[in-house]
Amino acid sequence: MSLLAVPNFSEGRDTSVIAAIRAALDADRGLLDRHSDPEHNRTVYTLAGEGRALEDRLAAGASVAIEQIDMRRQRCLHPCIGALDVCPLVWLDIGGREPARARARSVGERIGSLGVPVFLYGELASSEERQERAFFREGGLTELRRRMKAGELAPDMGPEIPHLSAGATLVTARPPLAAFNIELDTGDAVVAQRVAAALREAGGGPPGVRAIGLPLEGGRSQVSTNVHDPIAVPLRMIVARVTELAAEQGARPVEAEIVGLVPAAALQGFPQELPIRDFDPERHVIERRLSPTR
Repeated sequence: MSLLAVPNFSEGRDTSVIAAIRAALDADRGLLDRHSDPEHNRTVYTLAGEGRALEDRLAAGASVAIEQIDMRRQRCLHPCIGALDVCPLVWLDIGGREPARARARSVGERIGSLGVPVFLYGELASSEERQERAFFREGGLTELRRRMKAGELAPDMGPEIPHLSAGATLVTARPPLAAFNIELDTGDAVVAQRVAAALREAGGGPPGVRAIGLPLEGGRSQVSTNVHDPIAVPLRMIVARVTELAAEQGARPVEAEIVGLVPAAALQGFPQELPIRDFDPERHVIERRLSPTR
């Protein structure tokens, strides 16, 4: 059963580290995409593979990240707690759900054996409060270390405290989501934060939407989102809501960004007037990227 994996590494600037991780992931076999962002200081890979071979590649990438990424020196915009920060296994149809869940747990065990605590989130979480990544990231790695040392938070796999330099890793299994960013024509991050607060599900926005507001260089700010069900909530809905909320703050969207791949349905009706930076449907739409005729 073919699955996708979307490991997120906390390095988006050092090209030698990015290349080393890419080599460890065995990029010649099923690497679909790499997205590096120096401001977020993050690199997201999208891999396709089957069974133990995919698991081996993820474990190899984790090993390189542990060796070469030091979270004690990490400076970034994106919330994170580990060198390999997040490692989701992605199923493409309902028949892949259970294999993805089993493979995710196995990957978690292997990362834990490397000396990095692993927390299962999403539908693999052991309690409702552990479903959200924000539960583990709140306060950053320093606070996570305190909580674990105090016995307030135990990992699902691996050691009882964070790795000294590599931190901890979040693992899950899920269907495809859309990692979707919208840049506003203001450098005032407070505007983006207000928009994000009202956009996310917890603030009354569409179901399954997570959002944060971030400052950028060049007189812009960013509303960074994860849309957990981009078929039920296509990206045009996110654009429309951000446009409305930003207008209330005297701002407007000027550019969008998709990180990784998205299902075709996510893009239905997307407004042509909003450019998506470096977007190529042949490379970034799941169905096209995995077409056997390519």
